Amino acid sequence: MRTGPSVVGQRRRLALSGVRGHVAKGRDFTREALRDWGWDGEATADDVLLLVSELLTNASLHAGGCIELALTSGEALRIEVYDGTTTLPRPHPNPQRGLPGGHGLYIVARLSDRWGTVTSENGKAVWAEIEASRLTSGRSTGM
Repeated sequence: MRTGPSVVGQRRRLALSGVRGHVAKGRDFTREALRDWGWDGEATADDVLLLVSELLTNASLHAGGCIELALTSGEALRIEVYDGTTTLPRPHPNPQRGLPGGHGLYIVARLSDRWGTVTSENGKAVWAEIEASRLTSGRSTGM
């Protein structure tokens, strides 16, 4: 159980435009945030890292690259990946089992509690949320 200041409403942002190795950097950034927020001890934390990897990879492959990764804590952990295109993501109509490619949005939908997009005149954010209760369940108090 957490003691100390609440993590609700904290937001962290990582600029990724033009950054090499952005998927690894995004995972490291996310791992540090989860640790700082006390959300790194559950198996769901691995799901969060996979979600970040998928969202960043999709932005690179299908949206011209990542601009920013943002994480917001609250009743849910919100992961947002910003890119510079307004083209909305679409699940691959027929991903081939056992072959790479076409599975990213299915993974995002399966691991997250909710996901979607928000567009602006400069691009979009693809976001996914995981309920905070999934990141803290089973935590011992250490007493």
